[in-house]
Amino acid sequence: MSRVGKYPVPVPAGVTVTLAGRTLKAKGKLGELSLELTDAVDVEVRANEVAVSPRGEDRRSRTLWGTTRSLVNGMLIGVSTGYSKSMEITGTGYKAAMQGNELVLNLGYSHEIRYPAPPGIKISCEKPTSVKVEGIDKQKVGQVAAEIRAFRGPEPYKGKGVRYDNEVILRKEGKKK
Repeated sequence: MSRVGKYPVPVPAGVTVTLAGRTLKAKGKLGELSLELTDAVDVEVRANEVAVSPRGEDRRSRTLWGTTRSLVNGMLIGVSTGYSKSMEITGTGYKAAMQGNELVLNLGYSHEIRYPAPPGIKISCEKPTSVKVEGIDKQKVGQVAAEIRAFRGPEPYKGKGVRYDNEVILRKEGKKK
């Protein structure tokens, strides 16, 4: 049985939730998101909460129960407060800058890397060594941050590369003479 799915999702102030058929829509101050529901779960929209329940006692219904509840919770948080990921660039000559809608990265390659910001995602650089990815869709924000990090992941000897702000890089000891 799901322990996550049992609890109803509270609806934040300023967010409206509507259920039309098998589509759940949430609208808040930052935007609007929708979620296509599977046939394994039932969703009930009450006054100030959204309750998810399984349709049957089979394994698929029970597994999708908690997953659907987490997706609904992420959707409601996204339209009310939004999500952000901060990254730090470490290394001599490594830097980032925004040019229009593109993130331009210099990461020690022979060429600069140009990454266009997808729709619904805002990328900003307060300093040349920091990048911030913001948006209302938790999955999209995480995916964009992971793609930027993948251009030059942090290496274990000097720690050079792109890393998340809260990421801890386990450092290795270099060669000994």
